[in-house]
Amino acid sequence: MKKIAIYPGSFDPITNGHIDLIKRACKLFDSVIIGVSQNSKKIAFLNIEDRICAAKTALKGIDNIQVLGFDTLLVDFAKTQNAQIILRGLRAVSDFEYEFQLSGMNKHLNPDIETLFMAPAEQYANISSSLVREILSLNGDISAFVPANVEALLKDKI
Repeated sequence: MKKIAIYPGSFDPITNGHIDLIKRACKLFDSVIIGVSQNSKKIAFLNIEDRICAAKTALKGIDNIQVLGFDTLLVDFAKTQNAQIILRGLRAVSDFEYEFQLSGMNKHLNPDIETLFMAPAEQYANISSSLVREILSLNGDISAFVPANVEALLKDKI
């Protein structure tokens, strides 16, 4: 059986931290699906099509990935993709409580799915999409935090 993992998120925008985690996960699993969520609770800076396109471009050349949008329960999306694992990144201890709750709820909704937490590489531990957007909004340099294609897209959107 192929080991398929889903790495869900809003990816608004995808950052170098996300990309690092995806590349490392690709060494562990047969296939990694980057699930770009349409979160109705969040007002996105980039629309879902732009986020999917930015992720596909940033991850070009990685063979065992797919970038797909979804607007359903994560466990339902995972089931449609035959995924057994949900990947979640933990940047800080403060992320753990929320992620632990999500993991428990997902396990309750679908006992066949496991959640795997991955820590970022040290140089990416402080990068978040929201901080990238804030730096951008104040005309700061985001080139160290996102791929060039994402930086160009974000600057285009301002």
